[in-house]
Formats: sequence, structure tokens, C-alpha cells
Amino acid sequence: MVDNKILITFLAIDIIFLLTGALMLAVGIIYMPSMTSSIAMQTDVGTRLLLQNTPLTAALANAVLVFFTFFVSIPGAIISKNRTFLRVTSWLIIACALFSLALGLDIWFSTLSSRTNFGILWSQQTAAEQSLLQQQFNCCGWMNSTSPPFVTDNVCPTAAAAAQKVGCVVPFWSFANSFLDIVFTSLFGIVALDGILFLSTVVVLKDRAQKERYRLIDEKTGQRI
Repeated sequence: MVDNKILITFLAIDIIFLLTGALMLAVGIIYMPSMTSSIAMQTDVGTRLLLQNTPLTAALANAVLVFFTFFVSIPGAIISKNRTFLRVTSWLIIACALFSLALGLDIWFSTLSSRTNFGILWSQQTAAEQSLLQQQFNCCGWMNSTSPPFVTDNVCPTAAAAAQKVGCVVPFWSFANSFLDIVFTSLFGIVALDGILFLSTVVVLKDRAQKERYRLIDEKTGQRI
């Protein structure tokens, strides 16, 4: 009964682990096409620009590693007398955790200088792209309507109208920080789950090692289980 509870707990955590890989894969599949499509064809320009500067391809690679780890763990759960698969699984889980941690730290470090980075990002956009950002965030220019100068559109039709609106730095910076906070916090949460799965794997391995030791002792005493 105890063995069954240990195994059921391991499998439950393992399935949640698989879902984290599915989530990363889904995000990649959904947003990767927007990386190559015309920005003028998109409504959420801010998200697209942020994703261009996040390790999306690395996240897809991490998702593949998670799926591989899950499939390796299944034989380990089923074949109770063979602990090799579970040992390999434990090392793969560590690799997944380090991968997710590196991605989370990369994004977190980028937020420490986000205001400067976003200013550079704004300057790299075409007038049409800046206009789309102005429309999305209801702002004019970057720091203000004159620094750098705003792009004339339906949100900022004249200099007088543009002067009444805030520069895009404030709304875009607020939006970007909230978005990136969710991303790296989610990645750190995945790392925590990886740690729980690793501990669960160790518990299963220890339980099976103990049972194997008891079996060998019983064999020596002529009492087979």
C-alpha cells in the first residue's frame, strides 16, 4: 500500500511536470509565427516586441527536454526491478531545472535595465511600428511627444493633441514589466516543480532499493517473498 502511494504521488507530479512542457511548447507554437509575420498585421504589438527579445527558441528546446524526460520516466515507473530508468530520469530532471532556471534568470536580469533597453528598442522601430505602439498604449512619443518626436496618427494627430498625452515610456514599461514578471515567475515555479519531482524520484528509488535489499535478505534465509 505504501509503495502504491509513493508511486501514485510520483506519477501525479510527473504528469504535472509534463503539463509544464506542454505549456512551454504551446507558447512557442502560438507566438513563433508572429516573429516572422509583418508587425503591421498584428494588434498586440507590445507583446510581439517583448517576445522578440525573450529566449523563445530556448523555451521550445526546454519543452522538448521535458517531454523526453517524461517518456524516460514511464519505463522507470512501470519496471520496478530496473532502477536505471529512474536514475537517468533524475539527471534529466536536474537538466530541465537548470535549463528553466537559466531562462528565468536571463529574463529577470533583463528587467533590471528594462527602461534603458526599451528606449533602445523603441528607437529601432520604424515609424509605422511606433505608431502602432502609440495606438496600443494611447501615448505619443517616447519620453514625451517631443523626445523623440511622436508619429502622426489617429492617437496623436497634431502637436497640441500629442502634448496632452503621456510618452509611451510609462505605459509600455509598466506593461512590459508586468508581462516579464509573469514569465520569469512562471519559470521559477517550474524549477520548484522540477525540484519536487526530483525528490519524488529519489523517494521511489530509495523505496525500491530497500525492497530489493529485503528481498535479498529473505533469499539468503530461504524465505522468498
